[in-house]
Amino acid sequence: MTFLRADSSSGKDCLLLDQGSPSPPEDLPSEGGKRISGIGIICFLVSNRYFYSQDEDLQKGEHMGRRLVDRVAVVTGASRGIGKGIAIALGEKGATVYVTGRTRGDGERTIDTTAALVTQAGGNGIAVEVDHFQDDQIQELFKQVKAEQEGLDILVNNVFKIPDPPAWTGGFWEHPLQIWDDQVGIGLRAHYVASHSAVPLLMGRENALIANITSPAGFTYLFNAAYSIGKAGLDRMTHDLGFELIEHGVAVVGMRPGPVLTEFIEDQAASGVQVSLEGVETPIYVGRVVAAAAADPELMSMTGRVHWTSRLGRQYEIIDENGETPMLAEKRFEKAVIADPYSQESMVAGGRLAHGGESKKD
Repeated sequence: MTFLRADSSSGKDCLLLDQGSPSPPEDLPSEGGKRISGIGIICFLVSNRYFYSQDEDLQKGEHMGRRLVDRVAVVTGASRGIGKGIAIALGEKGATVYVTGRTRGDGERTIDTTAALVTQAGGNGIAVEVDHFQDDQIQELFKQVKAEQEGLDILVNNVFKIPDPPAWTGGFWEHPLQIWDDQVGIGLRAHYVASHSAVPLLMGRENALIANITSPAGFTYLFNAAYSIGKAGLDRMTHDLGFELIEHGVAVVGMRPGPVLTEFIEDQAASGVQVSLEGVETPIYVGRVVAAAAADPELMSMTGRVHWTSRLGRQYEIIDENGETPMLAEKRFEKAVIADPYSQESMVAGGRLAHGGESKKD
């Protein structure tokens, strides 16, 4: 298997691990967007982190080798975090990827930068400014996709607005009502609107996919009530849209990462918030899982169900951009209390969980 290490400004950790293949050149560039071609590999560096694109015959797993050339995708909320990682991973497989968000420019956390990374990874990145609070802007996005591509193969419902300040704890009555609109309006309703507009473009396409990016909060209380309600609603939406679309050949799949090392989590760790940093998934890892599922000929067998991305990653034999395989996230949450309003047992008070599924410290 060929893979790259990350986080080296000098390029010394950009390792080509293959059967006797030569090492990368000593003069790997330190400027973003440059490509280095070696045997079976393309390496490029952005913000001191290396990404890669591999020849199909060097891919580790059977599913990893399947390409998405000539496939069209929309990834909502892709200026940063998980959405950015998914967009880049789809680009690695050659897809045309529309990336949405509100932040423009050449900074690290913008849709323009993400679109450029998609193209550098081997796809075609197209940035479209969309405020997902506005239904008409979502609808215009899909009108643009129809006009330019005539159809759509993959919709990734990822966009989410983190409340400012983040609501890690406290009761719902202590939070401003705006956090409902942030986490349920954007994190659930906007996904419904996007799906509503996308389905006519998805019907009739081979292996058509709506991927909903969810969270362990779909089955257990996590962080705050509005966040958990939104994710539980998204999981139910995965089931019900899947039920209505199964006869039309459109798969609706919930993708449930565990803790993910996004820019936001790195910022929170730097400020002293209790978050998990070891053995976690990266946005690129989650993206490669979504891309592998999109290329899986057995995709329809997954419809209407929520799947742990770390578990699917093992199935697809995926590694992240650091050459690592994260811990199975379901193990982190195996002792979590299931949020079951239909239970016949009485509810009891319990401790809250932190970002990685461990008990929250006082």
